[in-house]
Amino acid sequence: MATISVATTDAEIQRCFPIMAQLRPHLVEAKFLERVRRQQKQSGYQLVFLEDGGAVKALAGFRISECLASGKFLYVDDLVTTATERGTGLGQQLMDWLLGQARANTCDEFHLDSGVQRFEAHGFYLKNRLHIKSLHFSRVLS
Repeated sequence: MATISVATTDAEIQRCFPIMAQLRPHLVEAKFLERVRRQQKQSGYQLVFLEDGGAVKALAGFRISECLASGKFLYVDDLVTTATERGTGLGQQLMDWLLGQARANTCDEFHLDSGVQRFEAHGFYLKNRLHIKSLHFSRVLS
């Protein structure tokens, strides 16, 4: 049976790297722990993982914040199921858990951004009653 846990130890965070790298291939494993710890301090980022059969099969990174446009919200920075397990319901378990966290923390809204190329993920988000409400613009500065 699958369990969802917050990654609190260095070892738990490191166990998440191979799955995170499927979503964020630019990440460097040797710097992953340091980046997660920095985000935890700066924004309250939490990394949670879904484990099944002793292996990490899905994960999510999120934070709770507040802004004038949305009020209090849970923002999902990262959400990925390992490629071999997509379509098995594990991502839905994680999504349900995240929505439960938003409710438990009295959030007004639930937010995530998704790359324009991630068509399968978009279908999953729409199925979960998330709506496309804006375009996200960015500029690389380095």
